[in-house]
Amino acid sequence: MPERIDVAILAATGSVGQRFVQLLAGHPWFRIAELVASDRSAGKRYADAVNWRLSASPPEEVRDLVVKHIEQPIRSPIVFSALPGGVAGEVEAMLAAEGKKVFTNARDHRMDPDVPLLIPEVNPDHARAIELQRRSRGWREGFIVANPNCSTIHLVLALKPIYDAFGITRGIVTTLQAASGAGYPGVPSLDLIDNVIPFIGGEEEKIEAESRKILGTWADGRFEDAPLTLSAHCNRVPVRDGHMETVSLELGRRASPAEVADVLRSFRARPQELELPSAPRQPVIVLEQDDRPQPVLDRDLEHGMASVVGRIRPCPVFDVRFVVLGHNTVRGAAGASVLNAELFYREGLL
Repeated sequence: MPERIDVAILAATGSVGQRFVQLLAGHPWFRIAELVASDRSAGKRYADAVNWRLSASPPEEVRDLVVKHIEQPIRSPIVFSALPGGVAGEVEAMLAAEGKKVFTNARDHRMDPDVPLLIPEVNPDHARAIELQRRSRGWREGFIVANPNCSTIHLVLALKPIYDAFGITRGIVTTLQAASGAGYPGVPSLDLIDNVIPFIGGEEEKIEAESRKILGTWADGRFEDAPLTLSAHCNRVPVRDGHMETVSLELGRRASPAEVADVLRSFRARPQELELPSAPRQPVIVLEQDDRPQPVLDRDLEHGMASVVGRIRPCPVFDVRFVVLGHNTVRGAAGASVLNAELFYREGLL
C-alpha cells in the first residue's frame, strides 16, 4: 500500500469541515495532517475546539491534532477547503500560488474560466483546465478544483445520462432543500418549523449557470456551456439532511419514462471504472415505489454519494418529469471534493 498523502482541512470545525474530517479519517490514500480554523479554535485540540455534530465524538485519529490558524503555514500538499463563500477566494488562490492542490467546496472560484467545476462521473475531461490555470496565473504546481453547489451536483448526476442519450433543451427544477444546507446552526428554528422559506440567496442562479458549465465542453482552452435552459425555484424546508428536487424536462428527442429509467439505472462512468474509494457503485439509483425517494429513508444510499431518482413519468408540459434526492453534506459538499481528489490521484494529476 503506498504511503498516504498529507492533507489539510480548512474551516475544519464547521459543518462541512466536520464532514471532511469524517470522510477522510482512515482514507486509504489521504491522511489528515492539519486542521485549520478560526481564532476561537486555533491552538486547541480538535476534540476541544469542535462542536462535533455527526456522531458521539470525532474520529480517534484527529482528536489530539492541534488546530492551526489560517495565517499559519500549511505544509500538506493537498488542501480541502470548507471556507465560506466570500472568504475562500483569496485564501485558496494564495495557497494554490504556493503550490498547494486545492479542492474547494466554496462558490468563489466555481465560474472562473480556468477552474474545473467537477463532477467526476459527468465531466472528468474538464480536469485538463488546470494546465491553462497554471499557465495563466503563473502557478507552477498548485491549482484550484471546485465542486458545484449541493443541489446542482445531484441534479446534474441525474441529467447527464439523459442528456447524453436523448438531449435536453429546457427544464424546470424546484428544490426542497434541507436545513443543514445553511450550515450550523443555520436557519432559526422558529423561522423553519411549520414553514417553508421560498428563497435561498443566490441558489437559483448557481443551479442554472453551474449546470450549463458542467454539462458543457472543455476544448481549445475554454469552457463552452451546454445549450440548455434551466429555470430553478429554491426552497428551504424543515428536513435535517437531504435535498429533494422535482424536475421536468423537454428532451431533444422523445423518450418514454421506461427508457429514461433504463439509461439512469445503467449509468456508470470514470469513478466506477477506476473503483475510486468514495465512488458509489451505482451513481444514480432508480426507485419504483410511488412515494419514493424520501429523505429519511433514502439519503444515505451508497453512503450518501448517489443521486436517488423516483416518480419517473410523462410530463404534460414538457416530455418527462421525476424526483431526485441527494445527501447535501456528503455528495453535495465534502464528499464531492474528496471524490475529485481521488480522481486526480488515480489519473496522475497530483
